Amino acid sequence: MTSTWYTLLVLAVAAERLAELVVARRNTRWSLARGGVESGRGHYPAMVALHIGLLLGCLAEVRFAERPFPAVLGWTMAGVVVASQALRWWCIRTLGPRWNTRVIVVPGLPRVTGGPYRWLSHPNYVAVAAEGIALPLVHGAWVTALVFTALNAALMVVRIRCEDGALARLPAADAPA
Repeated sequence: MTSTWYTLLVLAVAAERLAELVVARRNTRWSLARGGVESGRGHYPAMVALHIGLLLGCLAEVRFAERPFPAVLGWTMAGVVVASQALRWWCIRTLGPRWNTRVIVVPGLPRVTGGPYRWLSHPNYVAVAAEGIALPLVHGAWVTALVFTALNAALMVVRIRCEDGALARLPAADAPA
């Protein structure tokens, strides 16, 4: 895999993020029209900056630090990137119009416990963490992987507390989907 192919991979992940934002905007309108309440606005800009930083860091480190493509690790991590995207879209599909990049809870709707939420409280964040490690390591960008992982862990402490607090206000869980 050359750095050109890696650049295309990072751009594909960026395009996927833009697709998420389109879905999130539609879902925000849906949630707000039903009385949805947003929590955690303060940390949202930091989350956006961190995710942009991941993509830019991947490209910059590979180019300026001249990171080689480590074949076995690279292909393994490419598989993890694909798996993380599959998990993310499973989360989006399971939550339907409730999925969002923001924390918006619609009063009166029960907590979803189907799909990946049957086993994990926050499977989307597992996908984010896996991708944040794997995407840089596809092409040996280990500094970006370390920095993103550390900053993401700190941000997830804030985000999960915010989300758990918002979800605690929901009624009893619905039947698994």
